Amino acid sequence: MTDQWASLFSGGKDSSWALYRALERGLDVTRLVTVHPGEDSYMYHVPATDLAALAAESIGIDLLEIDPDDLGAAAATDSATQGDAELEPLEAALRDLATEIDLAGVTAGAVESEFQTSRIEAMCERLAIDLFAPLWQRDPIALGEAMLDAGFEILIVQVAAGGLDESWLGRRLDADALADLAALNEECGVHPLGEGGEFETLVTDAPHMRRPIELASEPVWEGTRGYLRITDARLGDPGEG
Repeated sequence: MTDQWASLFSGGKDSSWALYRALERGLDVTRLVTVHPGEDSYMYHVPATDLAALAAESIGIDLLEIDPDDLGAAAATDSATQGDAELEPLEAALRDLATEIDLAGVTAGAVESEFQTSRIEAMCERLAIDLFAPLWQRDPIALGEAMLDAGFEILIVQVAAGGLDESWLGRRLDADALADLAALNEECGVHPLGEGGEFETLVTDAPHMRRPIELASEPVWEGTRGYLRITDARLGDPGEG
């Protein structure tokens, strides 16, 4: 049996880019692993993870899902404790997966978060598997440009930072948006890729997806933050995106 990989996958741009680069490198990714973290999480991408099943269908890789009830971290009193608790069901799921396949490693989309990456690295050490993190400590603007150059279609589905108003909800992350984010980084510290939770994204089409994700949505604005409420989602025909 050949070495197989699992991709930690939310459907957002960073985890999708990590998966894409792994496939480009020839890694045999046979599982996508999505954690549905509920309303708030220190470890995981939160919004629209329920669309990961559509993305997995488009990509053609089996999806392993972990539900909020499995996380068991509600009683945590600080971010470190909650982060550790949130990791436990993921580690358990990967340990079980390693009994089914020859699990060589996992991919992850962290850019600068020591909080996430240190925990994932430690988990991989305990499981004796490798970590492929192609975004780690790369220049965020260069990463964004690489995603766009590769043909990623990226939709902003949540914002939660000064400088990001309601007009950003549903905006495509294109060259103009990336330039605006670079300016906001200079003005008020917004991370150009939203690494600090300033915004979250969904990849609706990319070279490794056989069919685009088509959405109907409506913006929900809560004064200083907001999100897209997805009212309908389906896979379009090949070549529609």
